[in-house]
Amino acid sequence: MQDLAAGDVVELKRAHPCGSTRFVVTLVGLDIRLSCAGCGARLILSREKLRARLHAVHPPMNPLHHGES
Repeated sequence: MQDLAAGDVVELKRAHPCGSTRFVVTLVGLDIRLSCAGCGARLILSREKLRARLHAVHPPMNPLHHGES
């Protein structure tokens, strides 16, 4: 599994009960905290569980534009 950072968007193999498969990474540490992109629900997964459920990693939803004023 590649290194994840806060703000990355991950797509899981199984959908959340709201129907969304995309989650925003909100905290990276020993465990990974995710926020559902569909309903905003938060969940915490261990790195091993996330590795097993991970389908794809997408660029951040709202990338920061450095250098703009």
